Amino acid sequence: MEYKSIEFAILGVLGFLFWTLEFWKVFKKPQLVAPATISKKNLSTSRGLIFVIGALGWFLISFAMTGPRKPLKFIPSNIEVNDIFFVVDVSRSMLADDIKPNRLEVAKEKLREFARLRPTDRVGVIIFSERVFTMLPLTTDPSLVDKILSDIRVGFLGSGTNIGDGLALAVARAKDSKTKNKVVVLLTDGVNNVGKVTPIQAAELAKDSNIRVYTITLGTRSDAKIPVGKGLFGTQYQTIPGGSFDLKTMKQISDMTNGKSYMAESEQSLKDILGEIQGLEKTEIKSQNQVVYDERFFPYLLWGLILLVGCELLRKNVLREVA
Repeated sequence: MEYKSIEFAILGVLGFLFWTLEFWKVFKKPQLVAPATISKKNLSTSRGLIFVIGALGWFLISFAMTGPRKPLKFIPSNIEVNDIFFVVDVSRSMLADDIKPNRLEVAKEKLREFARLRPTDRVGVIIFSERVFTMLPLTTDPSLVDKILSDIRVGFLGSGTNIGDGLALAVARAKDSKTKNKVVVLLTDGVNNVGKVTPIQAAELAKDSNIRVYTITLGTRSDAKIPVGKGLFGTQYQTIPGGSFDLKTMKQISDMTNGKSYMAESEQSLKDILGEIQGLEKTEIKSQNQVVYDERFFPYLLWGLILLVGCELLRKNVLREVA
């Protein structure tokens, strides 16, 4: 239950106070014409009951004046919704520790922060390594997006970096959507080395479908370590060379699709990059939500008036009050 104008209840309260002063004749002695058979005790009891009836009537009138109403349904607002696909590299090199705690964990956290700021958009998640996999088709459920992003893991899609097929899958899933604005955020730390579709071929498909691609290359130019298993003295690490990425191809993809290419060498730089994309792809809200209400004031007003009129009739016919 909601109340449209709760402050109007004060008018009913004031009406009740003035009526109470008049009912009990605070400033005037009442004149009663009562049969001799009615005792003063009975009169006093009757007067108290009649006052309760009148007070209840004023309470219902005061409540009605607050405008009680119940929301029945919400008419969706006219929002320009975006379709956004996160295409995330889950090759083993994403466990590199040059960005603490590792590249993948930082990417997951910043993508989750990005998604939380876009609760009205449809978001999908595709991951790739040697193979590609749709972790989440387009959805408007922010809690589900957050959970899926937090569940991304390395290891079950083989070895290799299949950027082309990952981007092509996102394009295939997005192109049939009727949403006007379609965006892919492609995040990788490597060079395409497997797959049936090259990154440039996938970019051509995105261009033909009017899908904008933002590419983010995550990593540093310094050597980094990735865990490779347990040994006698604990976790074993493998050193991978720094700068093992393809900035040229990433820029070609973004240029072809009217997107933008970025290099993220730290957690803060990734946060800043996603913040910039957030601003570039800002959702425009054209109108606010409209709600259909069931107005509930009339029954309270009707019964309040009935009780108040009944109270006055009882004063006249039972208490025999005269002005």
